[in-house]
Amino acid sequence: MAGLDSGLAVPVWLAEDDLGCIICHGLLDCPTTLPCGHSFCRSCLKRLWTARRHRDCPTCREGAAQQPRLQKNTLLQELVDKYKRAARELQAGPSPAPAAGSAPAPAPARTPARDPAPARGPLRLPAQRQEAVQNNIMKVGQELTELVEQLVDIVKSLQNQRPLSERGPDNELSIPSTLVTSNTSEEKMKDALHDLEEIQEKLRENLTWKEASEEQTQVELPEAPSSSSCPLPDQGLLAPRRASRFAQWAINPTFDLRTISYRLEVSKDFQTVTVSQCQQPYPWNCERFSTSQVLCSQAFSSGQQYWEVDTRCCSHWAVGVASWGMSRDQILGRTMDSWCVEWKGNSQLCAWHMVKKTVLGSDRPDVVGIWLDLKEGKLAFYSAANQEKLLYECTVSASFPLHPAFWLYGLHPGNSLIIKQVKM
Repeated sequence: MAGLDSGLAVPVWLAEDDLGCIICHGLLDCPTTLPCGHSFCRSCLKRLWTARRHRDCPTCREGAAQQPRLQKNTLLQELVDKYKRAARELQAGPSPAPAAGSAPAPAPARTPARDPAPARGPLRLPAQRQEAVQNNIMKVGQELTELVEQLVDIVKSLQNQRPLSERGPDNELSIPSTLVTSNTSEEKMKDALHDLEEIQEKLRENLTWKEASEEQTQVELPEAPSSSSCPLPDQGLLAPRRASRFAQWAINPTFDLRTISYRLEVSKDFQTVTVSQCQQPYPWNCERFSTSQVLCSQAFSSGQQYWEVDTRCCSHWAVGVASWGMSRDQILGRTMDSWCVEWKGNSQLCAWHMVKKTVLGSDRPDVVGIWLDLKEGKLAFYSAANQEKLLYECTVSASFPLHPAFWLYGLHPGNSLIIKQVKM
């Protein structure tokens, strides 16, 4: 490269994820790069395409009319080989110093053969550099938080800048064009404010979680769920409730590990699902969701069933039902074969039915009861913390079996949903 000494070694800090395959979650093996620029193990890509019977990119979903020729990316392969050698040298530790007067050992000859895979784990930055990087990340996060807070204040002030009587016939706000265009409607303003508040919440939660995790690095963590930053709810915190009127139809579904996203983990009784701090080493399965979702093993094609979900340890979630054939890269409720209610951060409860959104209000249910009546072809959601209060009811198709379905927003490790025992 022009201007660089050919003998100059430039240190580059790499983690295993930088050279990883998102399909097998290991180091790239015979890396193959698609026309869109994303790279995968050649064998993983062939296996995935065979299972799915279509040739799109697992990362960006860009498709091709014909299967592209899968050629080895030699540059990536060299980087993987260098990474493995460096990781092995770090594990082996420094070489013993040669005895005085003895000649230094000759450098080993470089062979083109692949080295055996080292133990998983990233190459670590030196302690001082690592601390500096972490401090910079925290500083940038805090600055972003302050900036978002300022934007929230600006949008709120713009909303209140003109009284309702001064709005035009299209219910638009008369705001200076330097801030908001003249055709900005009140609904768009509300949406912008809602999005900003969601970003604000995510920034605060991530910064709080990071600070807490740094403070507790020397503290022994409690047992399962190991990644949860939210303790399991104390049943005594809920006000005493009457026996459920759906008790005779109550079931206790369990999560299906074939469908669970790599970002989620389950408890030993398969009734608590938690957003993990790192990707889980589940075996590859074409039935696995690419988003933070999971189905239950139980499938219902007739009769009446009822189950409850404790949502208090999850900041953004959706619960409902879906067919086994629901697309694994879609979100619950956004397909023709899935139905749900969804809590959006700290501001909005809505229902999704036939790919249509219905806003239900701003009150968050601590416990959601799901009533599935396939005799009548109905699905109903209840706020069930103390006694059942109807949130939403819709029709469902009984033409295919339905599974309990769950979505946890994947950016907040420790978020969890719990399938509750229904009070008899």
